[in-house]
Amino acid sequence: MSADPLLPSAELAYSAPDAAGFYGPYGGTFVPETVVPALAELAAAYEEAQADASFAGELAYLLRDYVGRPSPLYRADRLAEAVGLGAVWLKREDLNHTGAHKINNTIGQCLLARRMGKRRVIAETGAGQHGVATATTAALMGLECAVFMGTEDIRRQALNVYKMRLLGAEVVPVPDGAGTLADAVTAALRHWVERVEDTFYVIGSVVGPHPYPAMVRDFQAIIGTETIAQLAEKEIAHVDAVVACVGGGSNAIGMFYPFLHDVSADRRPALIGAEAAGLGLETDKHGAALTKGQPGVMHGFYSYLLQDDAGNPLEAYSISAGLDYPGVGPEHSYLKDSGLVRYEGVTDAEAIEAFALLTRTEGIIPAIESSHALALLPRLAAELGPEGVVVVNVSGRGDKDMDIVREAGLGG
Repeated sequence: MSADPLLPSAELAYSAPDAAGFYGPYGGTFVPETVVPALAELAAAYEEAQADASFAGELAYLLRDYVGRPSPLYRADRLAEAVGLGAVWLKREDLNHTGAHKINNTIGQCLLARRMGKRRVIAETGAGQHGVATATTAALMGLECAVFMGTEDIRRQALNVYKMRLLGAEVVPVPDGAGTLADAVTAALRHWVERVEDTFYVIGSVVGPHPYPAMVRDFQAIIGTETIAQLAEKEIAHVDAVVACVGGGSNAIGMFYPFLHDVSADRRPALIGAEAAGLGLETDKHGAALTKGQPGVMHGFYSYLLQDDAGNPLEAYSISAGLDYPGVGPEHSYLKDSGLVRYEGVTDAEAIEAFALLTRTEGIIPAIESSHALALLPRLAAELGPEGVVVVNVSGRGDKDMDIVREAGLGG
């Protein structure tokens, strides 16, 4: 497979969102009128912060000295040999403080909340990593914190629930629906409507009404920006593919976005997102909104969505608590339709197999979310051949998932 050529100007190939927060037809602001002023206030505050060197300086300081950035780009030779590729490079977001990419965004949003005079933050969480990152950052900055979490995810992610409470956050159980991520988002949005005056909603992915998708993307773009610089430092002249898992889509967009704008490269690598195919795309037990969904409105934005004939969101499923979301960020929908990124489904079984493979070849225990991206490596080996070079974003570490992989039969 040859990579798609980069157009003469990346801006000609890709530019989004517009002033109203639309990525092509996707995105926008579909919220109650009571929330519109709060979103306008947020957009204005973020625009001011972007132009403020002191904001950028404090963000850079905390990402470096508190989070531990830059995260390493590691050559996984035993993994590459096992899957039949020439080289596999792992972007080690699992080594960040709190164990995932989520803190890149929570540092930025909590700095913005403090700048706006909000002393209380709320968040939603599925796998718990965004909740832990928000609680961590709130503790750092002296902010009151409440995290909304579905009851099923509370059961699946007991360790992260304990961490959040230890950090001083209130964990608010959400028993509605399936008790998973989509229900937590709904509950958090409902609560925010009631408390917009004193509360900042720290959304954890590139979802929600404008300006959240673009703002979260901007905070996460450090992943791809670092990766491009690290490849250059290591004199890696050619990469065939860059892979990341996609639920709401923040770690993937953080990796992909800088590559879409990298005019220094002769050719752009293939950008590939791994969705949760669950028990199979032929079943109703999956979370593959881009592969199997249709455009619709949920949680304040228009995007690909798993929905019934009446347009109501369907219950998503994945072994991974971070990927069982029935929608996806609007920018991913635009990238899919434009052909700039391709998306493939990965089943629970494939993800667990990839989890075991990385653990046993490299001594790195990945999150099950990240394992969905790793599961694409054998497919890419068949496609690219033994000289293929692939970068994988390891978005988080897997200590939170020990009970899940034990239930799946790994480790005896």
